[in-house]
Amino acid sequence: MKDETKLIVDIGNTTAKVAIFKGSLLIDRIISDNRNPQRLLAFCQQHQPQKAIVSSVIALSTELNAALESLAIPVLFLNSETPLPICNKYKTQTTLGSDRIAAAVGAYSAFPNRNILVIDAGTAITYEFINERGEYEGGNISPGIKMRIKALHHFTNQLPIVTPEGENPWIGQDTATAIRSGVLHGVELEISGYITHFSDNYSNLLIFLTGGDEIPFDRKFKSCIFADSFLVLKGLNRILDYNDNL
Repeated sequence: MKDETKLIVDIGNTTAKVAIFKGSLLIDRIISDNRNPQRLLAFCQQHQPQKAIVSSVIALSTELNAALESLAIPVLFLNSETPLPICNKYKTQTTLGSDRIAAAVGAYSAFPNRNILVIDAGTAITYEFINERGEYEGGNISPGIKMRIKALHHFTNQLPIVTPEGENPWIGQDTATAIRSGVLHGVELEISGYITHFSDNYSNLLIFLTGGDEIPFDRKFKSCIFADSFLVLKGLNRILDYNDNL
């Protein structure tokens, strides 16, 4: 039903994104602790959804499971057996993050019959490719900005933790700028390299950028990138609608 209120829950490594949709329209959303159900319950009480879909990349806590069961509405837990509106060609589907496939669905649902590269920048940076036939071919996983900074500190004796915000010249003039610039420009060149590769090898290509991190990249690519921070939520909403119509 187009008028039904739907609860969309995307539980990531650090936070949970929770949204309300009516049809394809996003009505409201919050970002919450990924293990604490209190905000989720209050949000549901406010909107009174009729059904829900839950995607999680972590094991659900006992408290969160109990909260979802207490909603007394049909809840679809996205997993490798869930029917999808695109063809999943990933070889190990049981190990594929539900957020990754949801992002692919969200992008292809917005622009069917196009080759699409989805770049999701969060705790990790993921690259997902969906061809113009609606086939998810797979993707790659790379450390995110904060993970790279923490790794430099953890695996060395003297390198400090720095914040991603601040001066980042192409040549660092002290240890802080050397780390920040190395990480940020490294990510920029990595992303630019992926965009160049896929642009050179696939015609009719669209690029989606999503996720929680502000990612630097070469300005010459900005004109060909769609930025959509709600792409995973939109994909989950599409998967829920698709299963309702089976």
